[in-house]
Amino acid sequence: MIFKRKFMLESRHRAVSFHDITEQVRKLVAESKLRDGIVVVYSHHTTCSVITQESAFDYSMTGLETLQQDLVNVMEKMIPTCTTEGMYLHPGEKALKFAEEHGEDNFGCHNTDAHLRSSIIGRNVTIVLSDGEMDLGEFGRVHFIDWDQTRGRKRTVDIMIIGE
Repeated sequence: MIFKRKFMLESRHRAVSFHDITEQVRKLVAESKLRDGIVVVYSHHTTCSVITQESAFDYSMTGLETLQQDLVNVMEKMIPTCTTEGMYLHPGEKALKFAEEHGEDNFGCHNTDAHLRSSIIGRNVTIVLSDGEMDLGEFGRVHFIDWDQTRGRKRTVDIMIIGE
């Protein structure tokens, strides 16, 4: 059997947004009444990621859990946040024109860092479902990350549970 649902999140402006979505996913697993299979948590947004990670319990001065801040710091070293025009090849002239034709502002197009980070981290996770419970390990949590700092916006989380 296949069970599908979606829910919405609100991301922050000028900061990477982390959302602990574990409890929302658990509620959907219970609603599905499936016992064994897989749970796929997915983002169709190409500037977002879905990960599993444990809670750090401590917070950085930015308000993120320390493990989340560590991930942001690592990504910042690998793929710096776009701060100046021309820092990355994307967006080029054609991409900017396409965005303008589709109601996007030019500033919002300068999120190449978010696209690259999402490409590396990934936009989905698959979690084993056993006896009606997600196997996240002892301390595991499911997190949705919006890497795009150009503006806050609504994001959709897609859940598909496949099993019996």
